[in-house]
Amino acid sequence: MSIGNSPEDERPFQDESQETRTSVGRALQQARIAAGLTVDDVSSATRVRIAIVHAIEADDFAPCGGDVYARGHIRTLAKAVHLDPGPLISQYEAEHGGRPAPTPAAPLFEAERIRPERRGPNWTAAMVAAIVVVIGFVGFTAFKSGGTGSDAKSSVAEGSTPATSKPASPTPTKDKPAAPTGEPSDSAIAAAPQDKVTVQVSAPNGRSWISAKDHNGRMLFDGLLKKGDSKTFQDSTKINLILGDAGAIELYVNGKKIDDNFRPGAVQRLTYTKGDPVAG
Repeated sequence: MSIGNSPEDERPFQDESQETRTSVGRALQQARIAAGLTVDDVSSATRVRIAIVHAIEADDFAPCGGDVYARGHIRTLAKAVHLDPGPLISQYEAEHGGRPAPTPAAPLFEAERIRPERRGPNWTAAMVAAIVVVIGFVGFTAFKSGGTGSDAKSSVAEGSTPATSKPASPTPTKDKPAAPTGEPSDSAIAAAPQDKVTVQVSAPNGRSWISAKDHNGRMLFDGLLKKGDSKTFQDSTKINLILGDAGAIELYVNGKKIDDNFRPGAVQRLTYTKGDPVAG
């Protein structure tokens, strides 16, 4: 009879520590209970839906809509239950394939520059041109009216019959200066160039994680859009969007508002090109 230890009793201690290691969801759940908070309390404080909070505490991250949103939810929930989010996010990344490649700095900078450089100068130039046209037309009309009056007086002095309707001929053209006043649109976005696709994403009703890529798949933005913030993206062919909470987002594509009624909390994947929107 053998008095030695069996192979099953000589398992490495590492396996035992891995088995007893607290998962990300379990750590968040224990911290919430210790803080005396319910799932409804955490959902109200973080604006993360109750179903997603339950799923994360059960270590089910599929309802989050991707790794970007999962990390954002973990960070938000950890802060709400007074945990340091750093170790939890590191643990999540180690268990789910690691952290994604960093977003290039150049596209972000270009996206931020689109709004002031493209729209402002074009609108200002249009207004200045309209004012110059109006002033020039008024001066020409005044000069023309003065010359016609002199010709009429000369013809009366010579005994000829003046054509009384001629001095009034320039007056109908006074309606022309009204044309530039009808040019301004509801928003400066209407000045977006037609040879490119321009998408403005704003969050007037709340905050949402958004992701934007150009036609080459290059990341333009990947992060949280806070309430009241706005981002504008432009590409020569198309813009691909992912909206974490589409109900909090307003979209303007090529100068036109997109009136789709997105549900609060719904994740939307959208693609827009130069010809969009076709309707609406």
